[in-house]
Amino acid sequence: MLLDSDTVPEVPQHVHQPHAEGLAIERRYPALRGRLPRVCCTTLPTPVQRLDRLARHVGVEHLWVKRDDQSGTLYGGNKPRKLEFLLGDALADGKRTVLTFGGIGTHHGLATAMCARAVGLRAILLLLKQPVTEDVRRSLLLDYAAGAEMHYGSTLPLLTARGLRVCARELLCGELPYIIPTGGTSPIGTLGYVNAAFELQEQIAAGLLPEPDWIFVPMGSGGTVAGLVLGARLAGLRARVAAVLVTDILPPSAERLARLAGKSLAILRQQAHDVPPISLAPADWTIISGYVGTAYGAPTDAAQRAQELMLRLEGIRLETTYTAKCVAAMIDALQTPAYRGRALYWNTYSSVDPATALGPLPNYHLLPRPFHQFFDGARVSS
Repeated sequence: MLLDSDTVPEVPQHVHQPHAEGLAIERRYPALRGRLPRVCCTTLPTPVQRLDRLARHVGVEHLWVKRDDQSGTLYGGNKPRKLEFLLGDALADGKRTVLTFGGIGTHHGLATAMCARAVGLRAILLLLKQPVTEDVRRSLLLDYAAGAEMHYGSTLPLLTARGLRVCARELLCGELPYIIPTGGTSPIGTLGYVNAAFELQEQIAAGLLPEPDWIFVPMGSGGTVAGLVLGARLAGLRARVAAVLVTDILPPSAERLARLAGKSLAILRQQAHDVPPISLAPADWTIISGYVGTAYGAPTDAAQRAQELMLRLEGIRLETTYTAKCVAAMIDALQTPAYRGRALYWNTYSSVDPATALGPLPNYHLLPRPFHQFFDGARVSS
């Protein structure tokens, strides 16, 4: 089912339901059970834990982390939560190929390629130039190892033109691919984080952590943030989401996030009439800016310090494109009166090494020629 950004997609009744125990949102709204197409990409719930050493270093009393870095065994982070709904929808619509977009170091693209292959789908990645690091080079090699078809564009217009040619080719071969927007951010993909908020509510109710006043999460394309805000409202959580902007490429506005969440809510209400018709407005979103750096993907001094702190104090690994920038912003925010109280950091990075499943990294000469420029003279660790 091709997702249209201006309409609410109709959800097919065919369903892939791998988790016998169901989703947290299905436990709240049983009418949803068996009505949301889904494949198995996650091992839920993800754990929560205190960040006592980081809290003492920062000078706050209550600091926790939601370990979405452990969201799956094939690939962790925030991507699998969205992909299990998106790939389920693609299979329900009879698609054989998915196509998605991102920077050349995109974690979303790699997760899509790996999860798609696991459920028998072919993946096409359209990749845009970004600052080149060793992690970016490694991601490109892993994309290839995961069987992705890779295409490069040095600018957004060039990448768009390349994508149109790829879609025309696929149509001539029999069908258009299922389009997965950047970051998996669509009304269907966002459902993964609506459910995540219900999962957090169950953990709070079980006494695993106190209800936070603030939830800090990095924001790229915005689907994770939109889902958490909508889910928190539906689950009755008072916590407010602080979205740390980490991209300068079409950054989502509060108005856009509100529209996206509204479309996800409409999908839920189509399938379960007891989901309440809550009202969402731009004022429901708190966006923290100023941490992107010189460009999307460019490391910053603050992010590198946060990365080192989290690893040294808590043994949790971050990367400098998304998660370390979010922690840097959280550390600064917690020093101000506006963000006082209990805080939860939502870790969206994968702690699963994809090479475990994919094996040794290939030689970069096997990649399509446009990607060779990012490797000439460089060494990439396996």
